[in-house]
Amino acid sequence: MAVGEERRRDVALFRYSVIRVAGDGALSKAERGALVRALAEVEHVGPDGQRIPIGRSTLDKWIAAWRAGGFDALMPCERIVEPRTSSEVLALAVALKRELPARTAAQVRQIMLASGQPAPSERTIQRHYARLGLNTRPDGSPARAYGRFQASRPGELWTGDALHGPVVAGRKAFLLAFIDDYSRALVGYRWGAAEDVLRLEAALRAGLAARGVPEAILVDRGSAFVSGQLARSCAVLGIRLIHASPRAASTKGKIERFFRTVRGAFLVELQARPPADLAALNRLFSAWVEVVYHRRVHGETKQTPLARLGEGAPVLPSPAVLREAFLWSQKRTVTKTATVSLHGNQYEVDAALVGQVCELVFDPFDLERIEVRFQGRPIGSAIPVKIGRRVHPQARVDAKPPPAPTGIDYLRIVAERHDAELAGRPIDYAALGEPSDEDTVPGDGDGASEDAVGDDSPEREDTR
Repeated sequence: MAVGEERRRDVALFRYSVIRVAGDGALSKAERGALVRALAEVEHVGPDGQRIPIGRSTLDKWIAAWRAGGFDALMPCERIVEPRTSSEVLALAVALKRELPARTAAQVRQIMLASGQPAPSERTIQRHYARLGLNTRPDGSPARAYGRFQASRPGELWTGDALHGPVVAGRKAFLLAFIDDYSRALVGYRWGAAEDVLRLEAALRAGLAARGVPEAILVDRGSAFVSGQLARSCAVLGIRLIHASPRAASTKGKIERFFRTVRGAFLVELQARPPADLAALNRLFSAWVEVVYHRRVHGETKQTPLARLGEGAPVLPSPAVLREAFLWSQKRTVTKTATVSLHGNQYEVDAALVGQVCELVFDPFDLERIEVRFQGRPIGSAIPVKIGRRVHPQARVDAKPPPAPTGIDYLRIVAERHDAELAGRPIDYAALGEPSDEDTVPGDGDGASEDAVGDDSPEREDTR
């Protein structure tokens, strides 16, 4: 696909992502008008990463085009502009490029000047190459320009990814984490025994409860990140879910850089004294994040992540909305006997739904309580008839092996400092260096210091 054609498709995808909800044919004129007005009042992140406003008339035009001609109708028309530079000069520039594809526009211009030929500007040559699809790397692949994007405020964009960690209690551990693009603060995280949607939701849910609801989330195309459960959670909370393009790792550069910090400043300390289990790993990691990482001045922002994150008041979701966002749902066709099946279980539903496709909404850890919805409206609960499985097959909890004796090391000191701050009691630094005769865990206090994150700690929200 030529570069120009790829650009047109990127623009069409952006336009579709903006108007896909407002373009629903099931909406009334009043409902569509309200959605379009709301879209026109905010700025949107365009295909080049820049924030742009979109007028209502433009949105109406896109919706009409999509409903009339589908996705292709959203592609911008090809611009045909007669170049000011003579065709002979441009032909020579093209011949020099095709002679050696590794030549840059600057190099081609220098060759033309050295040979006594008239030469256009470097930018003119670049634009002409782009029109012909000749912008390539030395290996012949298309060149791509990456901007140095940064969100303009906390909560504008979170980026999520997974880190493959050490072996803990005989099983490989995975870190599912979300970082705030503006502040570089780690807003939600969870170490687990698998890189699946359950652990991903646990990390995200903790971040939402403690740090508020972001405007958008950027993730890759791993199986957990493209799941229907994550898409539903974002839709309920009004979060725009963005999937990075394949092999475009630079779009997630900030969290990849954070993972390098995790390897060099946290995981390296576990080599001599590995944690006994995932619970201990999560406790140590939470302490390191809140005590060390969040309070260290970032080399690029010149502020600590915690201070930069506090520049805006987070919009916290209500417990009811948060619970609704993380319910799972599946669609089933109601049989002639007014029953539906879900993972081997049988349920009885309202007889009026016979032959209809209904939505079953449930907590993956409790398959005995199923809510039935039809066309988005609740239609009572499904009555269990035959229950063979009480939790969803994917709802597997991490096994907890017997705890191992703990010793004194750097991360333990950090963790105890964190616990002491949460408890609001003075820190006896001398006692931290003395070995303990038994495995003690600092108790929770009922006070909290002003600069401790306390209730904002994601590990307190993780009940799974």
